[in-house]
This record gives sequence, C-alpha cells and structure tokens, in this order.
Amino acid sequence: MIIRTLLILLSVVLTVIPATAEPSGSGLKIPGFRPSIPGSKAKVETPQFFDSRDSVTVSAIAAQDVVVPGEDMVVAIVFDHDPGWHIHTDEPDIPAELGDPDDYVDTEIYIDLTGSKGITVHEPFIQWPEEHVVQVAFGGTPVDYAVYEKKAIAYLPITISPDATPGEVDLKIRPVFQACDDTSCLAPSPRPNGPGWDDYGLLVEFTVVPLSEKAGSPPADSDLFKGFDPGVFSRIRSGDAPPDVVAFDTFGLDFNIDASGWGLLLLLLVAGFGGFLLNLTPCVLPVIPLKIMALSGASEHRSRTLMLGIVMMLGIICFWLVLGGLMAFVSEFTATNQLFQYPAFTITVGLIIGLMAIGMCGLFTIRLPGKLYMVNPKHDTIYGSFLFGVMTAVLSTPCTAPFMGAAAAWATTEPPAITMLVFAAIGLGMALPYLVLAAFPSLTDRMPRAGAASELIKQVMGLLMLAAAAYFVGVGLSGLLAEPPQPPGRGYLWVVAGILMLAGLWLAFRTILISTSWTQRTIFGVIGALITAIAIVGGIELTDKGPISWVYYTPQKLQQTLDDGDAVVLEFTAEWCLNCKALEQTVLASDEVVALFKDGDAVPMKIDLTGNNTVGNDLLAEVGGLRIPLLIVLAADGREVFRGDFYTIDQVVEAVEEARSEP
Repeated sequence: MIIRTLLILLSVVLTVIPATAEPSGSGLKIPGFRPSIPGSKAKVETPQFFDSRDSVTVSAIAAQDVVVPGEDMVVAIVFDHDPGWHIHTDEPDIPAELGDPDDYVDTEIYIDLTGSKGITVHEPFIQWPEEHVVQVAFGGTPVDYAVYEKKAIAYLPITISPDATPGEVDLKIRPVFQACDDTSCLAPSPRPNGPGWDDYGLLVEFTVVPLSEKAGSPPADSDLFKGFDPGVFSRIRSGDAPPDVVAFDTFGLDFNIDASGWGLLLLLLVAGFGGFLLNLTPCVLPVIPLKIMALSGASEHRSRTLMLGIVMMLGIICFWLVLGGLMAFVSEFTATNQLFQYPAFTITVGLIIGLMAIGMCGLFTIRLPGKLYMVNPKHDTIYGSFLFGVMTAVLSTPCTAPFMGAAAAWATTEPPAITMLVFAAIGLGMALPYLVLAAFPSLTDRMPRAGAASELIKQVMGLLMLAAAAYFVGVGLSGLLAEPPQPPGRGYLWVVAGILMLAGLWLAFRTILISTSWTQRTIFGVIGALITAIAIVGGIELTDKGPISWVYYTPQKLQQTLDDGDAVVLEFTAEWCLNCKALEQTVLASDEVVALFKDGDAVPMKIDLTGNNTVGNDLLAEVGGLRIPLLIVLAADGREVFRGDFYTIDQVVEAVEEARSEP
C-alpha cells in the first residue's frame, strides 16, 4: 500500500509540475532546436557543420606566443557573426514571450590545458563581450532581447606562476553557443560529451621560456585587445572571488544565488529549506506519524521528549554528513541516491527498518537474551531514536526535494569544507520539524498515548514499516540476482503486498474487538479494507510488464536503433526509485504516450540501474546525468531533443513527435 499510495499521490503532483531540465552544457542536450528557414541565408543553404558554426565563425588568438614565469597573458576568443545572426549571452535573460528558458543554450567556454606546469587559466574571470539588444520573434511576437552579435570578443585571462616550468603549452578552447536570427535558431555547436565533442576545439599554443630567452615575440594586434581590462589581474592577485552562481529551477521557479561571500549563507538557508521539504516527499512522509507517536508517548516527560528529538536530529545530521563526506572524498560518488545502486546497502537498510518494525510491533517484549535489550530498536528509546533519524534520512535519498538537489549538486564541485557545510545544512533542515515537536510536545496531544488503541496503531504502523523493510530487502536481492541489461525480478513485491494486506486486515479485525463504537468500527474497517484492496491492486499492477514493450539498453541496441532511422526514448530508472515508478505509471504508460510507440518509428529503451549495471551507469555519466529519474529523447541522428527529471504527457508527446520529424 505504501508504494502504490505514494505513486497515486505523486501522480497528482506530476500533472501540474513542469519538466525540469539539466543545466545547459550537460550531456547531449540540444534544447530549442529550430531548423533554419530554407533560403534565408546563403551560408545556411550549403552548411559545413549543420549547426551554429555555419553562421558564426569562432577564432582564438593569444596576445603573445612567448611568455616568461611570473607574467600575465590573455587570449581573445572572437565570435564573428554573419549579418542578421547573433548568439545568446553567457547568462541570457529570456523574456517570457520567448517561452521556456531551458530551450536556449547559454554561451559557454570550456578549456583543456596541457603542457608546462604553473599555468592557471581563470575561466571564472572571463571578460564577456558587450551585450546588444535586438528584436526577435521566436514566439511570434517581437520582443527586445540582449545578445552577442557582429564581432564579439571574450577575453580569457591567464597567469604564469614565478616557478612555472619552461616548455610548450597547448590550450584547447571549446566554445558552446547557439546561433539565431530574428525568427529561428540553429542547432548548437558541439556540447560536452555530445556528438563531435572529442574532435571539437580551437588550439592556442604558446611557450614558457626563461626571461633571458624571450626575444622576437611578435606584437599583439592592438585593436583586437584594446577592449580588455588588465585590472582583472589585480583582482585575481588580491584574492577576489569570482561570482559562483548556483542556478535553481524548481516547479517553474527560476532563480540564481551567488554563493561567493555572504551569498553562501543564503545558499545554506535554501539548502536547509530543501532538507525540510524532504519530509514531504513520498519517500519520507509515511514514517512521520511514527515519530509523532513516539514523541506523544513521552510527552509527559518534557526532558525525555526533548532528548529523543535531539537524538533523532543528530541521527539525521550524522547521515547527511557521512553522505557529504562520500561526495567530498570519494571520486566515484557523485549523487545522493547513488547509495541505492549498491545491493548490500539496500539490503542493510531493509534489515534495519525490519528490526525497528519488530520493536514497533512489541515483539521485543518477549524474553530474549539480555544483551539484545542493550540495543533496543524501539523508536521511543535513545538508541532507537538515533536509528530512526538515520533511517529517515536514508529513506529520503531516493527522492530529491525542491532546491536541495541543485544545492547538493553544486556542493559536490566545491572544496570538502563547503561540501560538508551544505550537507550539514540539508540535514539540519530535514531534522528541524522533529526538534520542534520535541520542544513543544503539546503539538502531539491528539495522539493516543496508552491503551488498546495506541497499541493497535503501533502494530499497524509496525507492519507498514515491515512492508517497507521487505521492499528494500527485495530491491537489494533483485539487484544481486539481476543480469543486466535484463530488468530485475519483481516477485518480492508480492511479499510487500502480503504484509500490507495483513496490516489492513489486522486493523479491521482488532478495531471490531477493542471498540464498541459502530462509527469507529465502520471507519477503521473501511480503512483496513482499502489498505487490503490497494495492496492487491498494487501487487498486480507493479508486477505487470505494462503496455510498453521496452527494449533494454545495450550500446549495440542503441546504435542499431539510430542506424535504423528511429527516434529513441531513453528512460533511466531503478527498482528503488519511487519517483521513477510514479512517472512510468502516470506518464509513460498513458494512452497518448503508448500510442507513439505503436507507430514503429520511436523506440522505448529502458536503462535499469538496479544493482551493478555498469553499462547503464556509463551511459548515465556519458549524457551528464547525476541522478534519476531522467528521460532523454533522441532524434535518429543522435541529437538530443528533450531531457527532463519530471515531465508531463504533453511534453513527452511533443518531444517524440519533434524527434521523429528531424531530418
């Protein structure tokens, strides 16, 4: 019931949540591709690249080709636009009339450096060109829009340390940009990890030599570099921090936070708020009543209630600190939900939840060896409360809360101290509601504290926890037994459904025995019957293969599908990902989406990351994904048409139709 109910609840939310896309510059995404108008420009009629490079020529020129240790230098990156064409800025401000900002590609510059040591390229201090306002009508109505156009020059500052080793230096500069005229946009230039990226780039060469050997360096083009502000080197040496902008895009709410200086405090507050919202995700919401009951039972003893709340808070924060440590110090660990890709971890989580469920049901009241009572897993004890805090935090990791995901992703790119600070803020935000309940126990007064009714609630909630334990143990075992690319078995879901049916029947049966009120008997009898019915229906639907005949990913199958001229819908999923299951049941299994695959020129391909699916994880890394759920729609030529964490039926239908129409 837990799983199915969560899917139903989440489906309601998903119908009103717009898709959120990965940041521009990750993966293979080509958002907002609009074919150019045939005949509108001579150069587009006979393209060389079939992308934005056909209307914008880019070159890179170093101010000097010989430098000495301790010297500064600059590279000019020149964008020469054909008449009538422009590119987006590095931080475009998209007017509402132009539609979704995710449909436009920011101008970015990527640098690969090889050669002498002691060379520092200061990408955060790039001096971008002056913006010009033009009128565009991508959305039909002409609006003012700031762009780079004509001859636009970006300046890249470089410092050579006093102890730099002499030798040749190679800079490979890879600009990412999208060219548009006043009504349409071309496909972007090659993008990170996308088609053509490995061979793409402008090579700039210079040599570091001792001061005594510097001679004959040709003078730089003074006109080309006259727009450069050399004061940037003073700022660099004085320790000025460049803007460190974190972009948030959640439920249609877009905003940026400059995490440098005092902005870091604001970012920590947003991360903490994201941690708080984790309590409202389908992964955590079902266990909140359990903690409220525990605090209610101890509310007559204020000091003990406060202690239980503090201990649970420490359990939550400790887990998030451990997770932050993995992000900071383990290079292979890049996402919060990555833990569930390890079957041993998932099984361990299930066993811990099961142990606590047994304590909840009261089975630890029977006589057991004395040592077991030293570690009582009941959640109203000190040990149990700490474990409950850890368990609550663990359960949150398959779900990404609003704001928390972007903050955590940014933190993984920062120094370890910042990473740990952000993850501590997430943990504190998540733990705060429980601390408030412990500090003000009167908030739990309506919960029954003793008697048969209280015991029945504990027993039923304990059975629900036991169902969750069976779910995680089953997911772990299915991951161990799975043989990628084939999907893992789902027989364990009937064990989960069986425990849920038992919980429903026990609630109805015991209510009849302990209550003389026909109103209570009727209400709780109906609730018990609903739990039982939902468990049966959920078991049937979740173990059914569904209306889509999925192709399970291998590199060969993907390549063959593209070679056959078919569009591809890639779904990254896993057995432990409740959001993935909700999207598959409510969006991908809808009649509108299923009909797309029956036409034969769009292939649904699933990448199930349950267990050790190394090939699937490699593809996730290749497309620049950090977490799931993730859906990517590819045109037959391999170009990415759509990417989303959360998506609607209409968005999938439009993306597939666009992918099938690509030439």
